[in-house]
Amino acid sequence: MKLTVNGLTDGQPVPEVFAFGVPSADDHMAFGPNRNPELVWDDAPEGTRSFVVMMFDPDVPSVADDVNQEGKVVSKSLPRVDFFHWLLVDIPASVHRIPEGADSDGVTPKGKSGGPTRLGVRGINNYTQFLAGNPDMAGTYAGYDGPCPPWNDELLHHYHYEVHALDVESLGLTGEFDGAAVRDAMAGHVLASARVTGTYTLNPDLR
Repeated sequence: MKLTVNGLTDGQPVPEVFAFGVPSADDHMAFGPNRNPELVWDDAPEGTRSFVVMMFDPDVPSVADDVNQEGKVVSKSLPRVDFFHWLLVDIPASVHRIPEGADSDGVTPKGKSGGPTRLGVRGINNYTQFLAGNPDMAGTYAGYDGPCPPWNDELLHHYHYEVHALDVESLGLTGEFDGAAVRDAMAGHVLASARVTGTYTLNPDLR
């Protein structure tokens, strides 16, 4: 199976149009255009009954104490965890494209709703947890929300855009399901997968 993320070359930086946060000279970070990129996939195997799209960052600090703190850095030696930015499940087998901006076009304070859409069923991304302590932004974040790594992180972040072809029409997920739930539900049902990886940083020393 082949996946194309239009505007992104595998192994190269994610364009700022797809980012939740972009560099700012005044305050390190400003909200970005936060558009989901166009995804196109083909060569799905025979027997495919649905698709899952996910995007995640495996380089997120496991401890957030020093994240975006003046005078501090997030050490590249700190253990890292997955942060899910996009979860769409139960995408019909007849669908092979998600248009740019169809699942996100701008930062939505307090988040977008989950559940069924015309593209598939939205899961909950990890901005739900990350922004929980911010009274202006706290809420449930579903669908696509793009890169916004800590501006003081010594590590360049990687963003894996993936599509998975499944042998079931539905994973049976409802409510506010997360990335771990999607991975558990997919286990044993994946016929093929494809991935495109981009990089992103808000650390001026790494840009």
